[in-house]
Amino acid sequence: MYFEQTVAQPVAISGVGLHHGVPVNIKIRPAPAGTGIVFLRTDLRNFSLPASWQHVARVSYATSLMRQGVLISTTEHLLSVLYSSGIDNCWIDIDNLEVPILDGSGKPFVELLREAGVVQQKRRRRYLRVRKPVTHVHGDKRITLLPADNFSVDCAIYFPHPLVGHQTMEIELTPENYASEIAPARTFGFEHELDAMRDMGLIRGASLDNAVCFTPDKVLNAGGLRFPDEPCRHKILDLIGDLALIGRPLLGRVIAERAGHAMHAALVSRIMQDSSLYEVFTLDEPAMVAPEPRAAVAV
Repeated sequence: MYFEQTVAQPVAISGVGLHHGVPVNIKIRPAPAGTGIVFLRTDLRNFSLPASWQHVARVSYATSLMRQGVLISTTEHLLSVLYSSGIDNCWIDIDNLEVPILDGSGKPFVELLREAGVVQQKRRRRYLRVRKPVTHVHGDKRITLLPADNFSVDCAIYFPHPLVGHQTMEIELTPENYASEIAPARTFGFEHELDAMRDMGLIRGASLDNAVCFTPDKVLNAGGLRFPDEPCRHKILDLIGDLALIGRPLLGRVIAERAGHAMHAALVSRIMQDSSLYEVFTLDEPAMVAPEPRAAVAV
């Protein structure tokens, strides 16, 4: 894409927050070129909170943003969908402190954006590409960003469960394959961890309608899994949402091995705090090629 994009018309959706369990309404509205993605807390006199790596506050079980003490939690699913759908600019009106979890995946947000439509703007899109490999390691977890002329993700996860175990997926992201292959993957958890998470004040809004729950030997959800490797696909969804906090479309190959929100945030922060690691540029439109003259045909 050569130019920035926004939504064509406002769209709204309501739900509850996964961790805080609060009811919440959001509206996604068109914004001028150069605005970026900006949350507006309508319950706090439209206090603005840009979706930026500079405002990352918490990265435990979800990615939360904070500015001047104002919090917006669990931003990664919505940001993942906006990024992968090619939305550069929009305002997100939100009337509580957490983005609604909906069905636990990005699919409802994809459908919402289809309803909104997309419109091209006059400002050229500015891409970010790393100049050399950047890696962040923590114990047995690793995430690397390599220079590339497209955006792709290579993800590997491991959980000691018979229906999860080692899972890997590699995908080059386009709006179309994101919508079909990544967006439907739901957030997930394990039955034996639920009490501890509730004791930490988390998953107050969780249910089998918005999360996959694994017992020691099966999936509790009546419909089962949407993909055999749904957990790995959801990790890719989360990763894209966290990388969206760079604030520009990314060209690079991401290799994530057992990484999570904290690793994603650390990689983004490391890149953005060292301008020698990346370049920002616009794409040149292809030149118009004049058609070759046709040879005369004898009659």
